[in-house]
Amino acid sequence: MTLDLHTAGHRKGVVCAPHALAVEDGRAILEEGGNAIEAMLAMAASIAAVYPHMNHIGGDGFWLIREPNGRVRAIMGAGRAGAKATPRFYKDAGHYDIPARGPLAALTVPGAVAGWMLAVEAAKAQTGKGINKGASRLPLHVLFDAAIRRARDGYKVTRSQAQLTVDKYAELETAPGFLNAFLIDGKPPEAGAVLKQIKFAETLEHLAKAGLQDFYRGDVGREIAADLERIGSPVTRTDLEKYEAKIAEPLSVKINGATLYNTPPPTQGLASLIILALYDRLRVPDAESLAHIHGLIESTKRAFLVRDREVTDPDHIDGNLTRYLDAPFLDIEATKIEMKRAARWPSPEARGDTIWMGAADSSGLVVSYIQSIYWEFGSGCVLPATGVLMQNRGSSFSLDPKAVNALEPGRRPFHTLNPALAALKDGRIMAYGTMGGDGQPQTQAAVFTRHVTYRQPLDKALDAPRWLLGRTWGSSQTNLRVENRFDGHLIDRLMSAGHDVAVLDEPYSDTMGHAGAVIFHPDGTLEGGHDPRADGGAAGV
Repeated sequence: MTLDLHTAGHRKGVVCAPHALAVEDGRAILEEGGNAIEAMLAMAASIAAVYPHMNHIGGDGFWLIREPNGRVRAIMGAGRAGAKATPRFYKDAGHYDIPARGPLAALTVPGAVAGWMLAVEAAKAQTGKGINKGASRLPLHVLFDAAIRRARDGYKVTRSQAQLTVDKYAELETAPGFLNAFLIDGKPPEAGAVLKQIKFAETLEHLAKAGLQDFYRGDVGREIAADLERIGSPVTRTDLEKYEAKIAEPLSVKINGATLYNTPPPTQGLASLIILALYDRLRVPDAESLAHIHGLIESTKRAFLVRDREVTDPDHIDGNLTRYLDAPFLDIEATKIEMKRAARWPSPEARGDTIWMGAADSSGLVVSYIQSIYWEFGSGCVLPATGVLMQNRGSSFSLDPKAVNALEPGRRPFHTLNPALAALKDGRIMAYGTMGGDGQPQTQAAVFTRHVTYRQPLDKALDAPRWLLGRTWGSSQTNLRVENRFDGHLIDRLMSAGHDVAVLDEPYSDTMGHAGAVIFHPDGTLEGGHDPRADGGAAGV
């Protein structure tokens, strides 16, 4: 097949992902007669096999699924802190902050596979509908076959994996299992080198036969728990056995021309919705103007103030956060945005490496999915019996018991992950998202406003230069980073408005995330697009 960054006019289904092989594997499932959820399950396994620096099954995952009847549901695969993960545990080990790498960073149960379990049930509920009409649900061994082959036989290392292995080597070299899993002959692999994940392939093959519950409550779960205990992680076998993903009602907000959906806490989906709802109230007429870029940046600041104050494990939230999506609050917040002057911004940046993928089929089933291990290569710990790369999401907890995201056993950490979906008044359904920590809501807003508000073609909206409000790695000074393809006059005007602007050397920077979108059109045609900053694209049947 020919893989493009943008594809349109398909009738059966369409997928997009940040790696070409994941796109190919999702498209193959659509060709086989699978629906959009089944295509996404295949891609979720495949992307872990070929893009391990960005995600793995030792991480978490969140789904938004829009059913053909119009109902939207969220699947929340947010792992909980282990039973031994207490502030005293870390202080007794000589730590006053949670380490970012190594066994003590691998402190939460992986939630992604539990999310897959609920997605399988959702796919089963779609049997007999759309492109899968009259057929039985595709079994796991079919959905995982390509991922198993790619992990067992090897895949070509991407430029980003090669570079990040070098860049993060000093942080990761002492993490148990990392060197054996992701080096070749003791050296970081070069782009194009073939790397295998044989133990991971065996784990996927076992799960395809035994069922996904085995990851938590069977042979795979036993091996994971034993390896975690051996390396000193605070996650226990009981933690794995007790864990379940949850189905939740998504957050939503109405703006001019659309209803927007995103995932509830512990994700930052609330912030993504507030940004677009505030910007909608600014009534900016022209794309790529100072008012467009400045308006979104200032909306981001207002949204992040709410996020940082309120979003945590939903079990620890008093009241209903939907009040921040109600018109009275949003109307007042919009009046606080000054269109000619930048507000001061001292907030720190959240890091994150993640993948977002989309899928849609002819029945109107549309999927927005995000899967992550938090930082590049997560904790760095690769469990030898299963090949599972453990996330470091729990390192975002605070050891201060008064903090918004204070560490305690069983608690879910704050998540930057937030897959987005929009139902447009013209009948289009758009699933969209990106990787990139704090950049996720900002990139979502850039892509959505460019494509929907200002009617730029999807490929142009994904290609256009982007920005990121936050701290540069290693710097204590907050700034606004922009790609160097922005018009110089616009950059000057941003600076004159009070923004501390840093122009990046790269015209297309990974810092700006890897965005994508799939769109179901009311005439039944399907469209997909993905970011030129990534290693993937879009394809359909």
